[in-house]
Amino acid sequence: MVTSGTIHYLLTLLNIPIHIRDICVFLAPFFSGLTALATYFLTKELSSDAAGLFAACFMALVPGYTSRSVAGSYDNEGIAIFALMFTYFLWVKAVKTGTILWATLTALAYFYMVSAWGGYVFIINLIPLHVFVLLLMGRFSHRIYIAYSTFYVLGTLLSMQIPFVGFQPLRTSEHMASAGVFLLLQACAFLKYIQGYLSKSEMKLVFFLGLVVVGGAGPQCQEHQPTTWFSFFFDLHALVITFPVGLWYCIKNINDERVFIVLYAISAVYFAGVMVRLMLPLTPVVCVLSAIAFSNIFQFYLQEDENGTKPAVSTDSDSDDSPASNKNLYDKAGKVRKIKVSPTNREDPGLGSNIRSIVMVLLVMILMMFTVHCTWVTSNAYSSPSIVLASYANDGSRVILDDFREAYYWLSQNTAPDARVMSWWDYGYQIQGMANRTTLVDNNTWNNSHIALVGKAMASNESAAYTIMRALDVDYVLVIFGGVIGYSGDDINKFLWMVRIAEGEHPKDIRESDYFTDRGEFRVDDQGSPTLLNSLMYKLSYYRFGELQTDYRVPAGFDRTRNMEIGNKHIKLEHLEEAYTTEHWLVRIFRVKSPGNRPRIPYANRSIRSRKVFITKKVSTHFYLGR
Repeated sequence: MVTSGTIHYLLTLLNIPIHIRDICVFLAPFFSGLTALATYFLTKELSSDAAGLFAACFMALVPGYTSRSVAGSYDNEGIAIFALMFTYFLWVKAVKTGTILWATLTALAYFYMVSAWGGYVFIINLIPLHVFVLLLMGRFSHRIYIAYSTFYVLGTLLSMQIPFVGFQPLRTSEHMASAGVFLLLQACAFLKYIQGYLSKSEMKLVFFLGLVVVGGAGPQCQEHQPTTWFSFFFDLHALVITFPVGLWYCIKNINDERVFIVLYAISAVYFAGVMVRLMLPLTPVVCVLSAIAFSNIFQFYLQEDENGTKPAVSTDSDSDDSPASNKNLYDKAGKVRKIKVSPTNREDPGLGSNIRSIVMVLLVMILMMFTVHCTWVTSNAYSSPSIVLASYANDGSRVILDDFREAYYWLSQNTAPDARVMSWWDYGYQIQGMANRTTLVDNNTWNNSHIALVGKAMASNESAAYTIMRALDVDYVLVIFGGVIGYSGDDINKFLWMVRIAEGEHPKDIRESDYFTDRGEFRVDDQGSPTLLNSLMYKLSYYRFGELQTDYRVPAGFDRTRNMEIGNKHIKLEHLEEAYTTEHWLVRIFRVKSPGNRPRIPYANRSIRSRKVFITKKVSTHFYLGR
């Protein structure tokens, strides 16, 4: 929001009239262009100009980043990836030059990243890891010392100015690695300094004393599904195959800055495999390493084609008059002059023009298929509004699933103006903006305990959940269910994260292990955990689903998303009742029953605090809709 406001202010100063809404719509595409430039400069520092151009082109096309940078995608991640890549570029420059200027610029870019996205933790752990590995490799230098010391001190001070960060860099375990590497770097610099004044035996004594001190006072460092192979191919296509080649090139010709990109690649691959949402930070490094691979391969084959030495053919002046010499110059037929191989030709790898042509054609075809795939994915998967889904029937016709808009319209027309809706935080903004109803949590909720309370209600049985909902004055509960149409982004697939967040705040009441089978499986069929089958989320998602047969080839109650027949088909609700279910069962809304001895309090009799919340909500919603 600060970025959007700043751009609007600057354009106004330049007498360029533009609405703030238009800036918000085109903010992500604008920053995607800056991201491509940042990727170019980073790859150029790691390899060459040609590799940088390849990386910029890949970054501009790859679906893994396009999904967050299309017009209208007004999210933190749209500018965060630019801040990420720009910070890494400045860090590489700081490592190569060892100047305070580049290290200070790195700290400023890191400050922008902290203010933009919570994923800044990836930076403040990767850069210290880079320095630590360089120390282990014996690559300590004054350049590394100046770059990291300046970056850590300034970056930490600047990040603490962000309200939701505060003193976390000094208290939380996820920031301890950076502090530990900073202290280790100071110790290495001190040892290097006194090395010139002490003998080898004295240095050994100082070193062992340091180990004892560090060992005695050593610090105690204490969303979302795993990514499928289909997701890797869908978001990266041919780059999945080529990026290990670029990684090999970097390892083969290792230096200080290439150690960084290798560590980035390894850590990003691991985290992307654990959580599908982390495909986003993996995408830039895949583009960088794939660009290095393509650049080196093209350079090798093109250079061979242009500068390859031609075989040297012997002439009459080269030959002797002796019979032995004349015999070596001709083949057995005695008609074709033989070729004399020069020493440079012996070092020639022997790649013929045909092989070079075949390889070049294959590379160009791969790049063309990559471009076609990226265009298709962007136009079909990432260019539609997030609340409107599209699928294809068996006959190839396109089916529009408008369940989200349908449910929000029903809420706006059939519920009281001051009704409160409980749902997972993913849908908070949509409910507020489209249904004009108050929600408990939304995409900007930083209070983890509040989110955990909603997660606890979803993970508890109906009676325990009802107590929580009455305390929160909840009127309706909204869940997303994809078992009918095979929608994988529903609340059942997100349920384990609700459990984990709830367990963090309420470990006595919620335990993640209770929702798995004895063999450690998360199942919704008859083999599922009793705790899961009796949870509020399970009941609301599968209520009346046991009576529905989606296909003649499967039994009633068959979940097409999990490919299982549900285990509890006869669900009965005691404290809630079904209020509305959309056409494709994608959105389900349930009404919370009022106690028999206490009717629902009308708006006029509500407390002043409740009415203030309602009025504030109405005003903010009208501002959002531009009224």
